Amino acid sequence: MQKITKKSKLILYACSGLGINMLNMIVGSYLCSALLVGGFDKNVEQWTYLNKDLVIAAVWAFLLVVAKVVDGLIDIPLSHFTDNLRSRFGKRKTGILIGIVPTLLSYLLFLVPIDTEATLLNTIWFALLLLIFYGSYTLTMLTYYATFSEIAEDDKSLLLLSNTKSICDVVYFSLSFALVPAFVSMGLNIRIVALLFIPLSLTMLIPMFLLKEKPAGNASEEAPVPTKARTSFKDCLGFTLKDKPFVFWMCIVFVMNMGLQLFLSGINEYFSTMNLDMTFIMASCFVPVPFTIMLYNKVVKRFGLGVGYRYVLAVFSLGMALMALCPLVPEGFVFIYAIICAIIVSFSIGAFFSITYTVPSQRAAIRNGESANAPSMYFAIQGLFEGASAGIASGFILVFLKQSGLVSYMTIIVTCLCMIAFGLTFLLPKTITNIGKGENYSKE
Repeated sequence: MQKITKKSKLILYACSGLGINMLNMIVGSYLCSALLVGGFDKNVEQWTYLNKDLVIAAVWAFLLVVAKVVDGLIDIPLSHFTDNLRSRFGKRKTGILIGIVPTLLSYLLFLVPIDTEATLLNTIWFALLLLIFYGSYTLTMLTYYATFSEIAEDDKSLLLLSNTKSICDVVYFSLSFALVPAFVSMGLNIRIVALLFIPLSLTMLIPMFLLKEKPAGNASEEAPVPTKARTSFKDCLGFTLKDKPFVFWMCIVFVMNMGLQLFLSGINEYFSTMNLDMTFIMASCFVPVPFTIMLYNKVVKRFGLGVGYRYVLAVFSLGMALMALCPLVPEGFVFIYAIICAIIVSFSIGAFFSITYTVPSQRAAIRNGESANAPSMYFAIQGLFEGASAGIASGFILVFLKQSGLVSYMTIIVTCLCMIAFGLTFLLPKTITNIGKGENYSKE
C-alpha cells in the first residue's frame, strides 16, 4: 500500500466514512423505531412509515436483540476476511465495494414494507434486512479502518487521520440530532428524510481514488512485490490477543466506554426530569468539538497520548460532576448552568472518538511486519469490547436506574467510571503513551 503524504489528501480520506456512518445512525436511531407507533406523541404520521404498526412488537424486539448480537460477533470473522482478501484490483478497494453495495441496497429496501399491516412476514423481512445491513456496513468500515495503519507514514499522519475522522463523527451525530427532527417537523415522512441522506454515501468512493494498492500476486517490472501468505483465522485472532499493550488498552476502553455510552444513552432522561431543551444542550456538547480538539492535539503533541487521554478523562469527569449538581441550581439558572457543563464536556468528547481510531491503527502499524498482518482485527476486537461495555451501560445500568427512579445518579456513575479509567492510564506502556511526541510508531 502506497503511503498518503499530502495533508489535504489525508483530511479528505478521513471524511470517507461520513455518509455511511450517517445511514447507520438513521437506521438504528430512526427507521427501526418508525416501524411501531408506540412512544410517539407528536408528528406520528411523519415519524412512522404508515402511521401504524408494521411489525409484531414482541417478535421485533427479540429479533432486534439477535441482530445486535450478530452485529457484535460478526466483526471478528469479517476482519479476517478483509485482511486475507485477494484481488487484482487491490484487497481494500475490493473489500469496500463488496461491503458498500449490499449496505445501500438493504438500506433502500428497509424503506419498503412487504405488507401494510403488522404481520410476521413484515417482521422477518425487516429483521433480515437489518442483519444484511449491519453485516455489510461492518465489512465496509472494518476494511476502511484497516487502511489507516497502511497509508499513514508516521504518528503525525495517523493523528491527523484520527482527529479528522472524529470531527466527521461529530458532524454526522449533529446532523442526525438536528436535521432529521427538523425535516420531520416540516412535514416530511421519515422515509423521505432517509432518502435525502443517500447522496452522502458517495463519500465512501474517496478510497477508490486515493488508495494505491499493488494487486495481489502481481509484480512490478522493476521489483517483485511479495504477497504475504494467508493467515488462519485462529492465528490472526491469537496474534491480536497476544498483543499485551493492546489488551490492556482494551480494558481501559471498556471502562471508559461504559461511562461515555451511559452519558449518550441517558442524558435525555437525566435532563427531561428538569424540563430542559436537549437540542441546545447536545449542540453545546458537539458543536465546539472541531475547536476543542485543537487543544487536545497540542497536549498530545507536547506530552504524548497518555497525558492527552488523562486530560480528556479529567475534563469529562469534571463536566459530569458539575452536571450532577444541576438539581441544586435555582430553576431560573439551571438551563444556563447545563449549557456551561455541556461546553466543558465538549473539550473531551471529540477526543474520545479520535483515540479509538489512533491506538488500534498504531498497534497494527507496529506489528505489520510480524508473522500475521491483521490490522482490521484490532478494530474488530475493539468493537467487541465497546459493544459489550455499551450493552452493560444502556442495557443494564441505565434500565436499572430508570426502573429504580435513580436517573439523577447517572452523572455520578459516569464520573466514577471515567476516574477509574483515568487511574488505569498510568499503567499503560510507553509505546502507547508516547504516541504523538515524535517517536516513530512503527517500532516498539
